[in-house]
Amino acid sequence: MQIASKLPDTGTTIFSVMSALAAQHQAVNLGQGFPDYPMNETLMARVNEAMHAGFNQYAPMQGHLPLREVLAEKVAFLYGTAINPDTQITITPGGTYGIYTALTTVLHPGDEVIVFQPAYDSYIPNIKVNGAVPVLIDLQFPDYKIDWNEVRRKITPRTRMIMINTPHNPTGAVLSAADIEELRATVAGTGIFILSDEVYEHLIYDNIPHQSILRYPDLLERSFVTFSFGKLYHCTGWKLGYCISAPALMQEFRKVHQYNCFSCHTPSQVALAGFLKEKDSYLQLSGFMQAKRDYFANLMSHTRFTPMPSHGSYFQCYQYHRISEEGDADFAVRLTKEFGVATVPVSAFYQSGKDNRVVRFCFAKKEATLETAVERLLKV
Repeated sequence: MQIASKLPDTGTTIFSVMSALAAQHQAVNLGQGFPDYPMNETLMARVNEAMHAGFNQYAPMQGHLPLREVLAEKVAFLYGTAINPDTQITITPGGTYGIYTALTTVLHPGDEVIVFQPAYDSYIPNIKVNGAVPVLIDLQFPDYKIDWNEVRRKITPRTRMIMINTPHNPTGAVLSAADIEELRATVAGTGIFILSDEVYEHLIYDNIPHQSILRYPDLLERSFVTFSFGKLYHCTGWKLGYCISAPALMQEFRKVHQYNCFSCHTPSQVALAGFLKEKDSYLQLSGFMQAKRDYFANLMSHTRFTPMPSHGSYFQCYQYHRISEEGDADFAVRLTKEFGVATVPVSAFYQSGKDNRVVRFCFAKKEATLETAVERLLKV
């Protein structure tokens, strides 16, 4: 039996490739975005308590109501926007699932979606599998800013959606209030939807305010906004997140969701509902991760790598022009094999493989892990 592939150009992700290479060569893995330190003990205990209390059957399709209620309270506290937990929030098995479901909810064959590169690797395959067309715009190097004039030039009658990601993976760039005003002006009077990937919502640094779409009710009316608990609470294996949208859009989102996942892990939802009532559970996250970013940056300042700004996420990108003229994929493989440190080449986040000779490091690691990695990188 033969299958006509819906994704004929898609192979194994760069994260799987580099992680396998890291394991093969006993390298320190600063490539894939997952922590190597324990998650919060209190949150783990709450999951255990939830299971012993009998919360082991299906949660409602839209998610455990007390969790959606506390999320609505969080949105009101942080962004001043009233969200109806019954009609506007759905709990999902991870942020990537929320992105896929939002795209599937909206897209029809031939629709166009504006995507900024470098881009998280699921975006383009998710668009293509729905029969739609990614319209690619490169972020301006080296600051990875959006050229909004180019965005407006790329809009056509087929443009169905614009995807944004802040804080940005892989670069750590963040959108400004001026960017939001440009977005607002660009979509005004159109039928264009917005998909805002905000999985690193609370991992934003240097006292920069997070420009969530949730701050802007007029934009939320046309948006799907996706989040991840796994990224924030150091439990990526939980695969738990959520999506917020306008009621009419969320109604359609749930039509897709109910026949794909239907229900997410109940004990984790119950645990998070209680855990999130304490505002420090999310307010302290940026300080915790910024300390890791700064610690890693200080260690790396003694190497020949050149840092690029990172104002959010788990990641910092570095140029290596003082070290080598190799392409970033070859350089990343050599770093892993010869020096025992795995990273990810940023060219992998471009559909074209555009190579600015930049590699991405994940600093969401124990200090000892970062120290071991940089001891090796000092030899490069």
